[in-house]
Amino acid sequence: MTSDRYLTVAEVSAAARRLVTRYPGAGRLRRVGTSRAGRSLEMLSVGHGPAHVLVVARPHPDEPVGAVTALALAERVARGDGRTPATDPARVTWDVVLCLDPDGAALSDGIEEATAGPAPALERYFRTAFRPVAAEQPEWAPIESARLAESRALFDLIDARRPVLQCSLHGIEAGGAFAQLTDGLPGFAEGFHTAAAGLSVPVQHGTFDALYWENPAPGVHVLPPPESAARLAAGSENIGRSTWCAPRRYGGVTAIVEVPMWASALADDPSPHPDAVRTLRGLSRLVRDGGEQVTAVLDKASGFLPPPGESAARRVLEWMAGGLYDLVAESWQPLARRAAEGGERPTRAQVFALDVVARRQPLRAAGLLLRLLSESADPAAPALHDELHALFTAWCEDFTRALGLRWVPVRDQVDLQARTVLAAAECAVRSAR
Repeated sequence: MTSDRYLTVAEVSAAARRLVTRYPGAGRLRRVGTSRAGRSLEMLSVGHGPAHVLVVARPHPDEPVGAVTALALAERVARGDGRTPATDPARVTWDVVLCLDPDGAALSDGIEEATAGPAPALERYFRTAFRPVAAEQPEWAPIESARLAESRALFDLIDARRPVLQCSLHGIEAGGAFAQLTDGLPGFAEGFHTAAAGLSVPVQHGTFDALYWENPAPGVHVLPPPESAARLAAGSENIGRSTWCAPRRYGGVTAIVEVPMWASALADDPSPHPDAVRTLRGLSRLVRDGGEQVTAVLDKASGFLPPPGESAARRVLEWMAGGLYDLVAESWQPLARRAAEGGERPTRAQVFALDVVARRQPLRAAGLLLRLLSESADPAAPALHDELHALFTAWCEDFTRALGLRWVPVRDQVDLQARTVLAAAECAVRSAR
């Protein structure tokens, strides 16, 4: 199925049940775990082949596109048209986790309605989006030595299925499409590029998420070897503990597939940036200044907001105020130093990707704090809300205008992500023969 809008967790579950009914014998839906809050983790399996492709939808609750993509992929396999080696149900079983973080998705309630329509505003998205702290993100929590029920359920699935390919379905707020791979997939880039070009979605040349990863083709990033000092832009040297790397012990590869909600032509400009050092320093100031402004409002409201132990949103705000803005700002300093010393200059697209991050971090925090202030009955809350809302709307307007953002219809986001997953699956299945 393909939808013109994102779907709630309940809608996705209902659609999966209809698919099983529509294609008797082709699909099975079952519970594979329980979230920390007691919500079901559901998996839809289609096909009965010996090779397994594991698809993980909505690992981040503020990235809803993957759930619709997962349904579209499952239906394609169940329907049996346009069959290829990877979509042959006699050769491959597709195991689709419909939502890895249903608790987080519940805190992003309203994101589907906020982004409905032909051209939703960035402001509406950031007012409803929720992303938990790193230690509460199922894929990332093992790196932080945090034990989550959702992470354990996914590890158990990987051990049971031994997938030749795991696809983690993500969506970036603004920019272009890209993929991160835990190992190389020969031939993947061609299919990915063809899909993006066919839908007029730019390929992201350089990204904060894999700033120092190997980059064998535009928009394709491969995890450097464990002994490499160049790891994540703002992550951890312990990425090997993540669920992403778990299929490696069975010879499998993970592809993290990112598609943009809002696209920008600046994302695919590979020319050297003419003034990278000054611009990168400015972006460091931008993320720090924005973070300080949000934190100043948070400090004024701290006496009447729910404590971190009772509020996931408050935990995120305290985590960001406790050093995340500085971590982000400092992560791209090696690029700036190398350029300042006469080395290779970052491209315009690389600097654009960092510009997106510098703007989105304060916006994520501001959106959460505005939500808490709106819910508060304290007499000081309305004035603080108005103070922060003025900053928030100005930042959203500047984000959209300065980076030339245009909304990518949900149908196109889903089509691109599905075609990218299928390209990866064809390469992985072929290599596993």
